[in-house]
Amino acid sequence: MNQSTTVLNSARGVATPLQIALIGYGNAGRIFHAPLISGVPGLQLACIGSSKPETVQADWPQVRVVATPEAVLADPGIDVVVVATPNTSHHALAKAALLAGKHVVVDKPCCVTLAETDDLLATALAVDRVLTVFQNRRFDADFLALQQVLATGQLGRVVQVESHFDRYRPTVPARWREQTLPGSGLWFDLGPHLVDQALALWGVPDGLCLDLACLRDGAQVDDWFHAVLRYDTRHGGLRVILHASTLVAEPGPRWVVHGTQGSFTKFGLDTQEDALKAGRRPQMAALEGWGQDPQAGEVLRLSTIAGVASPVCVRHAAPQPCGNYLTYYAQLRDHLRGLLPEPPVTAEDVRAVMQVLTLGQQSAAQGRFVALPV
Repeated sequence: MNQSTTVLNSARGVATPLQIALIGYGNAGRIFHAPLISGVPGLQLACIGSSKPETVQADWPQVRVVATPEAVLADPGIDVVVVATPNTSHHALAKAALLAGKHVVVDKPCCVTLAETDDLLATALAVDRVLTVFQNRRFDADFLALQQVLATGQLGRVVQVESHFDRYRPTVPARWREQTLPGSGLWFDLGPHLVDQALALWGVPDGLCLDLACLRDGAQVDDWFHAVLRYDTRHGGLRVILHASTLVAEPGPRWVVHGTQGSFTKFGLDTQEDALKAGRRPQMAALEGWGQDPQAGEVLRLSTIAGVASPVCVRHAAPQPCGNYLTYYAQLRDHLRGLLPEPPVTAEDVRAVMQVLTLGQQSAAQGRFVALPV
């Protein structure tokens, strides 16, 4: 338990809700952070910093709204600040929040450069505060199912992985993510999710090769990417393919995982994002029906049958756990109360993802494989 956690417990008591402030009420803050924070016992959404108070108050009439980040950071009662603003502002806002004595959650990606991320991590260490990044896709139903399949060892040694996040969005929307700005484009939008999942399962690769493209009419930044992560010195030469596109009208599998003893295939994206966009507000105390995936994955195994000379393929349904994005904030709460040794996404996790994103940009610009530092 670090010093800040000890002080938090002794000053407020374990039963007192942690006071959370949200800076930014765009899609990330409105669709994800505000509903999830409000659904976790022990957390209180106390303040939202936004330039559109009418919109916030229509959704959250009981929550205080302030116009500027400075007003959020000046409140001594706030324990945690969530930064859900455009990527170019993450570094400045997160650093100011840390220096104001707050723990900080940054919506992915942490920053737009590895240098900015390293500066934030060093600042958090210096002021003894938690800096973590919101990686909700660790709590997707399909990712949890794959974790369970891998834990059984039934696929044997995994040799190839394809992780796709494909959508059909042919019209380029008018938003900052689609403009020529640092940290814009699909690689910095969906890439952090897919990279974090890969690193959570197999660790940091030896290197990667990334290809980026602008495919839609009027696209200013990448709306397609294809990355190959190489694991030559461990995992027996495993290749992990990360792919996303905005022009796939009929998506293929979300996951394809091949091993020496079988394969795992899963179609369909996790349902929680659509549920949140539809206005649902999940509650940790009443999760019936939340995060259920209508499409079970399938495991294809090579099995030996008595009297049969060659192995045969046996298909069976994969585990089908429910996804639960609330778990991210519940684990953060428990860490700050001293009940978990680490936050849901550690400082090492934050840096590793940012390093891969940054080296991916280098790979795409140079058109070659780029090795990660040993």
